[in-house]
Amino acid sequence: MLLRNTRRADRVAEAVRVEVATFLTESAKDPRIVGFVTVTGAEVSPDLRHARVYVSVLGSESEKQATFDGLDSVASHLRSRVARQLRLRVAPEIQFKEDDTIARAARIESLLADVKRQDETAARGREDD
Repeated sequence: MLLRNTRRADRVAEAVRVEVATFLTESAKDPRIVGFVTVTGAEVSPDLRHARVYVSVLGSESEKQATFDGLDSVASHLRSRVARQLRLRVAPEIQFKEDDTIARAARIESLLADVKRQDETAARGREDD
């Protein structure tokens, strides 16, 4: 029984992620939702009462803060929309969390490129000797 509930929570989480992403690209009218917002994932509690939606926001810190304020303000509307679309008896309470994996990946990529450049410079220096 536990396995079935976990699978259901996973299916609902994916459906919530898709529904929130669709809303943000097609219907979001809040002017505070600025910058480039990407829904990267969602987690739903086993009882389906709470959902964490992970978003990546590109922009300045003030734009990110404004975007999260806007997302928090549309969360109740999204909750009812999700319940209607997914035909859930109890709609999950939606909480937005920042997903910084894209920024971390870009940082790691930059560091690796720097190391590669340093290695190439050192190799050229040894060849000149």
